[in-house]
Amino acid sequence: MSSEKEKLKLAILDMNNGHPNQGMRCIRDLASRYLDDVTISEYDVRVTNEVPGLEYDIYISSGGPGNPLEGNGIWENRFYDLVDKVWNHNLSGELPKKHFFFICHSFQLACNHFDLGEIAPRKSTSFGVYPVHKTEAGMTDRILNPLNDPYYAVDSRDWQLIQPNLHVFEEHGAQILSLEKIRTHVEYERAIMAVRFSDEMVGTQFHPEADPEGMKAHFEKEENREKVIKNFGEEKYKDMMEHLDDPDKISMTHRAILPTFIETSIKKINQAKLQPVV
Repeated sequence: MSSEKEKLKLAILDMNNGHPNQGMRCIRDLASRYLDDVTISEYDVRVTNEVPGLEYDIYISSGGPGNPLEGNGIWENRFYDLVDKVWNHNLSGELPKKHFFFICHSFQLACNHFDLGEIAPRKSTSFGVYPVHKTEAGMTDRILNPLNDPYYAVDSRDWQLIQPNLHVFEEHGAQILSLEKIRTHVEYERAIMAVRFSDEMVGTQFHPEADPEGMKAHFEKEENREKVIKNFGEEKYKDMMEHLDDPDKISMTHRAILPTFIETSIKKINQAKLQPVV
């Protein structure tokens, strides 16, 4: 086991604005599996306006409620400043590079910041377990490699990234990795569900951290069950619970995406530390 001084530093950015949620529990659980390799710090960004600095090696920024185009004038500017600092650090050639994962609300913030497309409100809330389709780039991307096409993900959002600015994607070297389910019965544009901003920075519009066991226990509680049925209908509730039981759906996504990101980040950072200083 590595000593405390040799451990890398991982920052979790809580973007839930004080709202109780399952996502943070899942992120903490996944990150804690790597405590032999990392120390973990948490920042309650939207409540305290606190954002980590560049002293961390790995960053995971959570989902959260509300309009991603609005903030309080403080926390979102600090968040964007951090994203820019990580991006510029990685461009500078200084090693090791820093790795960043953006989830849902954070993904929308990052895509808006990089001007990758239009962040628009959905006609209705997307909530449940849905198929997600890989693009050509997604077929070979390491975080999606273990998954089928389509794969399944937990979706919970009122906003979405559409109308990609393809010239900006090309300028940044960014890639669209996934698109939402094919809906032949409606004319709405399919949302972009995963983007690789760079080799070290990647994000998803869905919740890759969601674990089926924890979610099932959460939604089996009467108050949560009734809330879903009231807002989305009993059929949606039954469909979601069935998907949570399927080992080829959420369980596979939970085991693949964030663990691959964390493990790859740890490996690349440690390899870079071994390189001689020129």
